Amino acid sequence: MKTDEKPGEVRRIQVTGRGSYIVSLPKRWVKDKNLDRGEQIVFSAEDDGSLRITPRTAIRKAKPPETAIVVSPNPDLESLARKIIALYLTGFNFIRLRTTEARFGSTQSDYVREFVRKKLVGTEVVTESPSEIALQVLISYPELSVENALRRIVMITLAMLRDATSALIQKDTTLAEEVLKMDDEVDRFGFYIVRQLKTAAQDRSIIPQVGLSSGRDIIGYRLVAKSVERAADHAAKIAENVPLMKQPVSQRLLERISKISESAAKIFEDAMLSLYKRNYAAAEDVLKRMSQIEASEREIITDIAKQKIEPAQMTALRLILESLRRVGEYGSDIAEIVLNLTAIELPKT
Repeated sequence: MKTDEKPGEVRRIQVTGRGSYIVSLPKRWVKDKNLDRGEQIVFSAEDDGSLRITPRTAIRKAKPPETAIVVSPNPDLESLARKIIALYLTGFNFIRLRTTEARFGSTQSDYVREFVRKKLVGTEVVTESPSEIALQVLISYPELSVENALRRIVMITLAMLRDATSALIQKDTTLAEEVLKMDDEVDRFGFYIVRQLKTAAQDRSIIPQVGLSSGRDIIGYRLVAKSVERAADHAAKIAENVPLMKQPVSQRLLERISKISESAAKIFEDAMLSLYKRNYAAAEDVLKRMSQIEASEREIITDIAKQKIEPAQMTALRLILESLRRVGEYGSDIAEIVLNLTAIELPKT
């Protein structure tokens, strides 16, 4: 056996007199971990066939990660929010905000409380003093799995798309404003999903706890969550263009837009169902249907170009059609991810 302990060194499996298989541990690793004779080691089987070795003492000593931010007297509040989000996504469970002044200004503390409430799932202001605000993530992995959080933002996104289309048809600016507010909820759960996936990537032993079946799902679900968030953004863009509809729009044109909206929503929804069911054939069917939306969009654009429509409204209509197509395209992107995730599960031919 080689004694030069380098990364990736090869060690032979040996058999004891009682038929047990044993492999010696690298001395340098044992010394680095301050281990000694009689210490307990935990073995975890990974989905790629490898074994993860962790000293039991390290598991017992593990504590929820904590960090602190020093806040300047007149901070850029949006920059501060981005920093809090970054730490939340990294996996910190306890985030302390400390001011360099005697106390936080009321604007700063109010902003942090409102931001945490609107953007970070499972996070609360647990203690607050004049010079410190402590945030804690109170939700644990089993309470809200990645897939359940994903289902939540998919439902919200579909509701946004349908309400935005209804707002356009009914010329209802109040409903359009409600759609824009729903986008905050998508962001909240989107951040939560990213946080869980990053944590699972760093510690694969918790993959089952966050509701995934294997390490392959981490990247796949991250891409899916991104596509869902982008689809929600386009639903919001449709709502943003509703107030620009100053001129009457023909009933025929509204009906054609409504049909494209229904088709895009169906493609998006069916793509997600193919993910939940791990159904390769269903995902492939979604991809085949996307060309219908693209053809319908081109026909409508050609039609409205022939009509006498004020330029600003023409631009708004084209942006609405583009957003509807993009929702369908994000559904197609999700279907492609499902193909990649499930191809390995197909029966051999």
